[in-house]
Amino acid sequence: MHRKIRYITRHLIYSVIILFCISSIANAEMPDDSYIAGYAAGVLKINFNLELPSLEVSNGVIIVPASDLTNKDQIGVLQLLSEIPGVTAVELLDATNQSATIVSSASMSVEPSKPTSTPIKRSVLFPTGLLPTGHLFKPLLADPRWAHFSAAYRNYVGRNVDGNHNGSVSFGETIPFYRANLGQTSIQWEAGLQATVFSDFNLGAESSDLINSDFIASAYSSMRSGKFSAFGRIYHQSSHLGDEFLLRTKADLERINLSYEGADLRLSYELPYGVRVYGGGGGIFHKEPSTLKPWSVQYGVEFRSPWRIDFAAVRPIMAVDLKNYEQTNWSTDVSARAGIQFENFQTFGRKLQFLLEYFNGNSPTGQFYIDKVEYLGIGAHYHY
Repeated sequence: MHRKIRYITRHLIYSVIILFCISSIANAEMPDDSYIAGYAAGVLKINFNLELPSLEVSNGVIIVPASDLTNKDQIGVLQLLSEIPGVTAVELLDATNQSATIVSSASMSVEPSKPTSTPIKRSVLFPTGLLPTGHLFKPLLADPRWAHFSAAYRNYVGRNVDGNHNGSVSFGETIPFYRANLGQTSIQWEAGLQATVFSDFNLGAESSDLINSDFIASAYSSMRSGKFSAFGRIYHQSSHLGDEFLLRTKADLERINLSYEGADLRLSYELPYGVRVYGGGGGIFHKEPSTLKPWSVQYGVEFRSPWRIDFAAVRPIMAVDLKNYEQTNWSTDVSARAGIQFENFQTFGRKLQFLLEYFNGNSPTGQFYIDKVEYLGIGAHYHY
């Protein structure tokens, strides 16, 4: 089993290298901002007989001042511009706030050029159709089980199931298959797949033994309307212990055949100045062992700084994720992360983050969900 995990890991690393190479080629072939601006001016003239000299394009994001459009034209213009090749998003800015914002990237982060006491009012539309770019629902930065690519070192405080120096890696992605507008409105929805593998290793063991791997796969649907977004999924999770770990602990450990399907829903709202709050819950079914209690809730808060540290092209970020499970008598699992996001170091719109992390609660590692753990760590993450 351990040899198989190493084989899979090696090929996943090769795949990441290939993705980097493909990304570099793809980025070189993407239409530049001047091409997109000319294309946008043409389609607006043909379809709406409009000339918008104040239209701007930054990193594939089209910025349209609301004052240049009638209320009747706004949604139609946004939908038309979002279909232009190379466009990553379209923003409609409120006239009273145009001078206070600049768009920094395809992730739709908006930077005030200087602090402003007036919240930025904007409408955003993402490209539609098959395999669209971007995501309607932003990732949960501090969720220990959100699908993404990562590698982290964790030092456990007190007793841990297999050593206090652990390494944790994840290989996963959220892939939107189709996105569409809901009628002639600014509401959008998408459907796709989300899958990931989370593996933990004992770095203190002679061969850095694999402790456990959790496999999670789901079909999801999300929607967005302005600053409100939602993410719902139906998923499968199974957990598997490592061979070396079993050989060393077989006399002391009762293995659990943990496998279940479930469904959950999360709602999110983005407040001014980079603050976001979210919450939701779910339940599991078709579970093994059958004694598992089904219900859980999740909620949290995030801060993605709207101000970038220009000399290093980094952005401070921090997040706290809280979970309560019926299985553990609704005790609170606390996951907190804080660090920096590199704005110019990205692949397929996924940005590199270096985050300090803290966890206190029941272990997020599947086989050990009844164990209380506490750890400090540092990790590298790729998030969209």
